[in-house]
Amino acid sequence: MTITTEANADAGENGALHRAIGWKDAFWMASGVPALVLFSIGGIAATIGNPSWIIWMLSVSFGFLQAFVYAEIAGLFPSKSGGASVYGAAAWVRYSKIIAPLSVWCNWLAWTPVLAIGGGLAAGYALTALFGADSSINAWEITLLNLDFLNSGLTLRINTTSVVGTGILLAVFALQHHGISRAAKIQTVVGLAVLIPLLIVGVVPLLTGAVLSENLTPIIPVSGAWNIEGTTLFLGGLFIAAWSAYAFETAICYTSEFKDPKRDTVRSIIAAGVVCVVIYTLVPLSFQGVLGVEGMLQPGIVDGSAVAGAMAGMVGGGGVVAKVMVVMLFLALVLAIMTSMAGSSRTLYQGSVDGWLPRYLSHANQHGAPTSAMWTDLGFNLILLMMSDYLFVLAVSNCCYLVFDFLNLHSGWLHRIDNGGAHRPWKAPTILLWVGGSLAFVNAVLLGAGANVWGEGTLRSAAIAIALILPVFAYRHYITDKGKFPEAMLEDLAVGGSRDLSVRKAGMLPYLTLAAGVAVVIVANQIFQL
Repeated sequence: MTITTEANADAGENGALHRAIGWKDAFWMASGVPALVLFSIGGIAATIGNPSWIIWMLSVSFGFLQAFVYAEIAGLFPSKSGGASVYGAAAWVRYSKIIAPLSVWCNWLAWTPVLAIGGGLAAGYALTALFGADSSINAWEITLLNLDFLNSGLTLRINTTSVVGTGILLAVFALQHHGISRAAKIQTVVGLAVLIPLLIVGVVPLLTGAVLSENLTPIIPVSGAWNIEGTTLFLGGLFIAAWSAYAFETAICYTSEFKDPKRDTVRSIIAAGVVCVVIYTLVPLSFQGVLGVEGMLQPGIVDGSAVAGAMAGMVGGGGVVAKVMVVMLFLALVLAIMTSMAGSSRTLYQGSVDGWLPRYLSHANQHGAPTSAMWTDLGFNLILLMMSDYLFVLAVSNCCYLVFDFLNLHSGWLHRIDNGGAHRPWKAPTILLWVGGSLAFVNAVLLGAGANVWGEGTLRSAAIAIALILPVFAYRHYITDKGKFPEAMLEDLAVGGSRDLSVRKAGMLPYLTLAAGVAVVIVANQIFQL
């Protein structure tokens, strides 16, 4: 069995993850998530207008309610790593061989682009700080490929940003090469350097009266009315905000590395959720309350390059404070990259252990770092770094995220039916399972209605990306494993007392749920259009 147990963890067995951290470490490993609000705060304001601060509050509230479902299913599998999609896949595999790996694949496709987007933005900050925004070095570019068939104007190119971004990703890889324990210590220090300034930016303008009510009202979209167009824009805002505001569920990616998974799992995700609720409420409120929508429409805010100067102005700081904010933003982006690399690589690792993804991904080095998965993450993101439109990458990524989210929120009640007798270290109130299932359909509406707000080819490109799991899984399952699942995965299915995949206590309910989800996406796509 590839995954480590408590007995062999202390021995430092090669090729396995090590039980070396507690819930506080996992909290700091997820501390890059609050900084993700800065990725799209300007883009959402530019697209939706005044209601953007409401969007962030709603989105993080949805994410917090969903977290209780994830906390319960994570507790069922103390020897699994990789996050909610892995725990949810164990519920769906009884009903469809392809739905289970699709969930894991979509979760990885959602998380891994943080490396490219964060690396590109961090490189942009560094280049601007060193050479100035108008320097010729920032204008150098070689176009490799036209990708108009995916989205108008999209290209694959090499420029200074992609080169420097590559260096940043390699540095993060080196920091995580020595295992989860060292990475958590590094992220604790960097996390404090990021979260404290974010809290200051969120709180100080409210205390000084710099947040003006006229900048927050009237709550009407840029279309001028709450008609179909205005509602579509609002749903598009909720769609893109979900990518950031739900993402603290990455705190449970490390279950098989917890010293006490029964206790640490629920504590890590709830603690991360509370911090995100605070940050995602205060920071957008202060940004818009001080700058107004017009201020947030400045190109430097929309693309993120001038966010540091704006933040310095919000707290009454001058040039020195602005430079401190630039450093903080750079660290925030590096922190987000570290969080993503740690979580997404473990999703690949566990997906391989469970038989969904290629076998080579289940290798870990002597420090317990899943290095094969980390190299795969890195290689994929070096390609994404060369994309000319990071917001389009984010939107496609989020389509995948909402597909994963739909499947995993429903896996909560599926596990209750099929594994009702299993021991649950923490059991969510039943009402929260109902809330989670309902929010799954809300997210299906966001997928259908909101995706194309961010580019005509968004939903189509996401469908192509998601479909790539078909040949990947087929090769692993039918060629490598000869149609049989690994023992490690089958052992985990026994949490409810049976390894028999033919035992399906939920009957037709999962299939009806899937059909309803597809129908909601199609109907929402047809109704809500610009």
